[in-house]
Amino acid sequence: MPLQARKWKQRSFDVHLSCYTDSLGTITEWLTFDNMHHQWLLLAACFWVIFMFMVASKFITLTFKDPDAYSAKQEFLFLTAMPDMGKSPGGNRFPEELKPTGKMLLDSRLAQPLVYMERLELIRNVCREEALRNLSHTAVSKFVLDRIFVCDKHKILFCQTPKVGNTQWKKVLIVLNGAFPSIEEIPENVVHDHEKNGLPRLSSFSDAEIQKRLKTYFKFFIVRDPFERLISAFKDKFVHNPRFEPWYRHEIAPGIIRKYRRNRTETRGIQFEDFVRYLGDPNHRWLDLQFGDHIIHWVTYVELCAPCEITYSVIGHHETLEDDAPYILKEAGIDHLVSYPTIPPGITMYNKTKVELYFLGVSKRDIRRLYARFEGDFKLFGYQKPDFLLN
Repeated sequence: MPLQARKWKQRSFDVHLSCYTDSLGTITEWLTFDNMHHQWLLLAACFWVIFMFMVASKFITLTFKDPDAYSAKQEFLFLTAMPDMGKSPGGNRFPEELKPTGKMLLDSRLAQPLVYMERLELIRNVCREEALRNLSHTAVSKFVLDRIFVCDKHKILFCQTPKVGNTQWKKVLIVLNGAFPSIEEIPENVVHDHEKNGLPRLSSFSDAEIQKRLKTYFKFFIVRDPFERLISAFKDKFVHNPRFEPWYRHEIAPGIIRKYRRNRTETRGIQFEDFVRYLGDPNHRWLDLQFGDHIIHWVTYVELCAPCEITYSVIGHHETLEDDAPYILKEAGIDHLVSYPTIPPGITMYNKTKVELYFLGVSKRDIRRLYARFEGDFKLFGYQKPDFLLN
């Protein structure tokens, strides 16, 4: 083949090869681009799904798990979604969850508004039981009206139940009444000084004004396990006496010892078993008259607040105070004005071991007599009968 022809053929081959290479590169680039395009689309789709899931999850959390959400719409949800929360006290049966600590339900914040409705319904039903009438009813006497503090500015009535964290609620009302700008600024010696704390008692009003407030104001009080409250009263007044109230040790304790101590040679100060015998004695009232208003620390909730005669708006439980306090403030319409003081962790929990320890030296007979007096409190507020002490 001539040299010129070979050169032309070589040049033609090189051109075709170059074109083939360029075409292959273009195809490769297109495939690579197309593959990356699909990858980006897939990645974008994944991000979109994750984003939608997060939005949906947040919406569910905000709608159903917000402990401070008590709108009417949500209350309707609670009432329709949880129809069987236990039979009414007509059959004397309620969920087991309430029994050890007085909770009407477990810590299901979804059911909060229903919990408080259940508590009020329980009171109404127990008040109708004729067999418990002597333990659940009392006259709305001056003694009861003296226990109820008034906040006219915000239309609130608070019935004092000593040894159930009442000092903190008094501070809340003192601030609301304008006596002090904040809870932190209230001196401790002022809280219980009714000449200085700016808390009027309901008994200070005329009969017509009393009835008007009872019918129209927001009314509440707090309870705790009745026997644990008695232990707290005994410790606070006869053992530690932090406010230095000497009359408990020097006047009330000797009176109880003289009448109720079995071992006359015993020289120790008042013991818990002496205290229990006094409280369980059906004829305790003659001593009560001698002790005067000091008995408010251990008389029944019925005697203090007359729950069958006065229709309360909310009943709080000491054992669930972390949830109950914000709810009460919200229902009273004052949550934007004041907050309940911080509750130390675990301080409101029911302590069965402590109760067993205190009653260890008390006879079954005396415990049964004590329960017979406080049975109304146990049943009205859903606390379990302490069979571990009685049997």
